[in-house]
Amino acid sequence: MISYQFKNTYFLLVSLFFFSLISCNPSKNSKFKITTLPKSETSSTLQISTGADQTKLYLKLLKNKTIAVTTNQTSVIHKNNGNYTHLVDSLLSLNIHVKTVFSPEHGFRGKADAGEKVTDGIDAKTGLPIISLYGKNRKPSKEQLNGIDVVVFDIQDVGVRFYTYISTLHYVMEACAELNIPVIIFDRPNPNGYYIDGPTLETEYKSFVGMHPVPIVYGMTIGEYAQMINGEKWMENGIQCNLTVVALKNYTHASNYSLPIKPSPNLPNDKSINLYPSLCLFEGTNVSVGRGTEKQFQIFGSPFMKNKDFTYCFTPQPNFGAKHPKHENVECCGLDLSTTKPLDKINISYLVEAYTSTLDKSTFFNTFFVKLAGTNKLQQQVESGVSAKEIHQSWQPKIEVFKKVREKYLLYE
Repeated sequence: MISYQFKNTYFLLVSLFFFSLISCNPSKNSKFKITTLPKSETSSTLQISTGADQTKLYLKLLKNKTIAVTTNQTSVIHKNNGNYTHLVDSLLSLNIHVKTVFSPEHGFRGKADAGEKVTDGIDAKTGLPIISLYGKNRKPSKEQLNGIDVVVFDIQDVGVRFYTYISTLHYVMEACAELNIPVIIFDRPNPNGYYIDGPTLETEYKSFVGMHPVPIVYGMTIGEYAQMINGEKWMENGIQCNLTVVALKNYTHASNYSLPIKPSPNLPNDKSINLYPSLCLFEGTNVSVGRGTEKQFQIFGSPFMKNKDFTYCFTPQPNFGAKHPKHENVECCGLDLSTTKPLDKINISYLVEAYTSTLDKSTFFNTFFVKLAGTNKLQQQVESGVSAKEIHQSWQPKIEVFKKVREKYLLYE
């Protein structure tokens, strides 16, 4: 029987660490394991160190191995002078044999539009082959993993179910589990990690923008989430992988963390990341969230909303990250939220207000909305005139169930 221990003493963590150094590539018949490399005690006065920053913890796991790295532009190692270097560049400089780079949505350098198919290629700087996991295939194939001893996963997430990096994580873990290849997660802070909210996904609405029965905002780091995928046996046929998480130092779920690099082209700052869980539902409607402006995910509006209070107007135009934005060159009126107070829950009143103010309600929702919501109930509630407060309350029973599942996999307070 396999035992899961996610809240271990420091002594046990150290023991697991040294065990992992000698058993990183287990035999075909070995049981899967979950290892957490040790982290120091938390302190509000100390700087957060990401998993990637802690090279001494993981270099011995990679020496004399052929590795693949699942990564994008956010995978950096911070230096004391405030600068940083990309993880791949650092590993190559340390004579780690990186054979392949797998890239998620938006590509290795993070320049592709949301939803834009990303093709394979060669990285101009390193000469490494780049295999897209957001193009013709979303799961590494047996051929693409041929000769790989270890897969490293290091991508900055924002802690929201429909942000597709956790779907890429799922498929990377699944492919590696099938081939008995260990996965090492370099953990990173979750900027929305301090609350849990939103409707919980129902399995019949599973898609690449929602693969697991979790609320929209789930309050976990990507390392914790990987442990949950494994522990809850969410991968195909209940398969599980050998997983090592290089934990964060000086982090709690209440930590205030400002991302040093945009996690994707249309999340340019802390405000957009904070509003993203509330505003991304508009991607399944005829309302713009500011793509094609300089306030992506900080404003919303459409040509169809009529309300005397909607005095803020904008006109989406092609720009970086939005080659053809919704309502291109058409004036949209709505609300500017760029100076509002930070949210600690999903503000569903934005959606309710926009729907109420739209004249032709038959065109408000599109088929993508149910995938984003993870349920058909939210659309039904909005169309039936249920208040924002009642909608929010309806999520709570399933959130409480999820919290009990989540608790088993937490690494941080």
